[in-house]
Amino acid sequence: MKTIADLKRVGFDIHAVNHAMAILTKDFPKPLGELCSALLDIRIADLELVKSGGGESPITQRLRRALTELNWPKRRVVIRKTVDNIERHSITHEIDHMRTNENGVIALEIECNNKDPFFDRDLDNFHRLHSEGAISVGVIVTRGSSLQENLIQIISACAVRHEVAEIKDLEMNYGLVPTPRQQKKMRQKDGDFG
Repeated sequence: MKTIADLKRVGFDIHAVNHAMAILTKDFPKPLGELCSALLDIRIADLELVKSGGGESPITQRLRRALTELNWPKRRVVIRKTVDNIERHSITHEIDHMRTNENGVIALEIECNNKDPFFDRDLDNFHRLHSEGAISVGVIVTRGSSLQENLIQIISACAVRHEVAEIKDLEMNYGLVPTPRQQKKMRQKDGDFG
């Protein structure tokens, strides 16, 4: 069975707070092994990092399929507050993947190209769900610092390998149209990139 140590060995960044690692390793060894195996099986093609969003990335799609096959389904959790049998408040949370065993529930969100508001939302949802007893622990899978730090080198090597010399090559060959901000950054990194 794959472990957190296996993830760290190949460069995954793992951050755990509030005894999450103890909960995962003690109460959820099999689901944790499933998650580690699914993550270790995912490969990220450099061209996938270059392509624009507009929905779920192929990376996210592959991870979702792998987790769903391992019995980590998407789930809607509804929390209702009632007073004298009258509903006063209701909150619905849609969780990317949840895995239940005899010890409780793991909630997992995938945010491959995460932005701060989504990350904060996921953390708030996990906190609320944990406080209400709906989950035991929450996991967020997102881009780690090691990948982020190497993006320029990865994308530069990809451009060389695919013979992308100008911005217009991206649109003609791959249907990619960088935003004005992205184009400005490309020109800053390589003055002759047109």
